Amino acid sequence: MVENHQPARLGPVRYTVRFPEAHTHYAEVEAIFPTGGQTSLELLLPVWTPGSYLIREYARHVEAVQSNGTPLAKTRKNRWRVETGGVAEVGVRWRVYCHEMSVRTNWVEEEYALLIGAATFLTPVDFAGLAYEIGLELPAGWTTSASGLPRTGTHLYTAPDYDTLVDSPIYAGSPAIYTFEVDGTPHYLINHGESGVWDGPRSAADVEKIVRRQREMWGSLPYKDKYVFLNLITEAGGGLEHRNSVCMMASRWAMRSRRGCLGWLSLVSHEFFHVWNVKRLRPAELGPFDYEAENHTTSLWVAEGFTEYYGHLLVHRAGLSSREEYLEGCGGSGAHDGLSGAIRTLQTTPGRLAMPVAQSSFDAWIKLYRPDENTQNTSISYYVKGAVIGWLLDARIRRATNDLRSLDDLMRLLYARYSGEQGFMPGEFRSAAEEIAGIPLADFFRHTVESSEELDYSEALDWFGLRFRPEPVSPKAWTGAHTKNDSGRLVVTRVLRDTPAYQSRLSVDDEIVAVDGFRVRADHFVQRLECYRPGDEITILAARRERLIEIPLRLGSEPGNEWRLEAVPHPTAEQKRHLENWLQ
Repeated sequence: MVENHQPARLGPVRYTVRFPEAHTHYAEVEAIFPTGGQTSLELLLPVWTPGSYLIREYARHVEAVQSNGTPLAKTRKNRWRVETGGVAEVGVRWRVYCHEMSVRTNWVEEEYALLIGAATFLTPVDFAGLAYEIGLELPAGWTTSASGLPRTGTHLYTAPDYDTLVDSPIYAGSPAIYTFEVDGTPHYLINHGESGVWDGPRSAADVEKIVRRQREMWGSLPYKDKYVFLNLITEAGGGLEHRNSVCMMASRWAMRSRRGCLGWLSLVSHEFFHVWNVKRLRPAELGPFDYEAENHTTSLWVAEGFTEYYGHLLVHRAGLSSREEYLEGCGGSGAHDGLSGAIRTLQTTPGRLAMPVAQSSFDAWIKLYRPDENTQNTSISYYVKGAVIGWLLDARIRRATNDLRSLDDLMRLLYARYSGEQGFMPGEFRSAAEEIAGIPLADFFRHTVESSEELDYSEALDWFGLRFRPEPVSPKAWTGAHTKNDSGRLVVTRVLRDTPAYQSRLSVDDEIVAVDGFRVRADHFVQRLECYRPGDEITILAARRERLIEIPLRLGSEPGNEWRLEAVPHPTAEQKRHLENWLQ
């Protein structure tokens, strides 16, 4: 008889996090690592965090990594080696500088702390099979900690594996807390920084409506223990999804205006939709993660773009926006202004004709988070174009099935098939779409995803009885250059392709000194252009690297918003029914 000896499972990695001088923006971490009898351990810190596709080099904020007072040697930019001497456990300490205000980076100050797992917790390189415990020691005056991690004590959390630890931000401070239940599962809205301005009870009631409406669409909640909305009201912005939590940042004034409120609700809806789309239903390339290198995929237009489409749509379906607000927006011009905003952003970005959205997804690591003055000319956001493609595919499916099926059905089918360990490949996504629609879609995907051709809106507009609101041509003269007031200097910051400025010799970083021989102040350029009409030719005197040059420029017409959706004046009964089925 041969005995099968299984290796003993190592005990958990145990972290203790302290904030002895929070005003200095430091967190101090002490860890006890099981060694399994090895004489040395190599420790790593991720260089990026899932959901935010950029190498962020978190190790640059880590200091004084040591064991028993001895500094550890680095073996790579984000790795350290500790000699254990063969003991069962080894202790390591380090400090982390936490002063970058975003949902993907650490922040520590007198009022609160936000810890991002990837930016904080070193782990053995071979972390398979390891579990983790995290204990916090809070400064005097801080009352609460919160995380999507299971809580086993007042400020003690556990993670069954490193992926879960990385995917679970931790907050500590003194917030306002709101609780509601859906399907018997508690949901927590943690509002830090209400300051007597933010309407906490109203925000919690609206979040609950969004959760209930999304649960209705998908059929069930994919988590059982809890869900945590970390809402840091810090005058910053953004959101980052996690498996059973989200970290968001907002302005305290967002709840005081209709546009601001709808923007925040759309953020909530977008990030919560990720509970299904991305955190469980994902492109196959997004897991298991390599935390030390880029993880490329061509399908972020589904992961983020479709989520952006549903983010706004489900706010409306939850009864939190009017039909006009959803279709037409609230007067803004960006993708955050609903479907019309996404279409306008797409159609006024020259890069839509230069880069397919699949390529935009693949290049996320080097383009989306590193825009420059030429980005709009050469690339397109997979958030923006993906949202518009989501709408067009929704319309295509509804038309092909006479409203018997929709994009909702496709998302549920994909979730049922591919929300496990493997994820979906692009071909599997497209096959599922054809199955739901009952028609070939190869040409649709070639045109919308793989090419940079203009999108065709006619089918969707006709099906729903919509049109783009006609607007008169603007009488205002326009250069197409973006400028800024740089301490009294009028400096060109961006020149869009195929505009009057682009066709002239005007360049980014030029300082505009005069127009037609007369000095122009940085704060008077717009007023000066009002003295001209489209078609007029002007001469700009510009300083380029201290050299004065004259640049002739023929003014164009300032573009209006040609992409705001509205119902056609006399829709058919069928169009009315199609619109109702879609929006409700």
